[in-house]
Amino acid sequence: MAQISIFFGSVYGNAEQLAEQVASKLKEKGHDAQVIAEPQMDDFQMAEELLFISSTTGQGDIPPNLEGFILDLQSRFPLLHGKEFAVVGLGDSSYGDTYCGAGRSIFALLEELQGTAKAPLLQVDACETLEPAEEVLPWIDEIYG
Repeated sequence: MAQISIFFGSVYGNAEQLAEQVASKLKEKGHDAQVIAEPQMDDFQMAEELLFISSTTGQGDIPPNLEGFILDLQSRFPLLHGKEFAVVGLGDSSYGDTYCGAGRSIFALLEELQGTAKAPLLQVDACETLEPAEEVLPWIDEIYG
């Protein structure tokens, strides 16, 4: 089974709570899943697989708790050499073009770093889904067997 490092970007705690739920689900499936609260470059580089769960704030921005780390990845550009990743973007489609902007930015960055997407970006719309776990946990089942 895989060792999966889960990174989250959260403003009000929804993405963090979801990351914990996902970690529990992955552990039930026999994976080694770890939620990284304060990510460092070593956490990123040592991970076997990467999973990012991020809400979107402002004008499509990455939440403050993850923003500095993402900026560090952009400046240091540590290549992933095909390492697998997945991204969940949480957003509100009523915001138009900025909908799930953080998730889209993270997904694009991981592709630029030469990671291999395990699945397309999962975008969860708060206008349609009150509880993101209802969409995300079945998706986790699907992509992590």
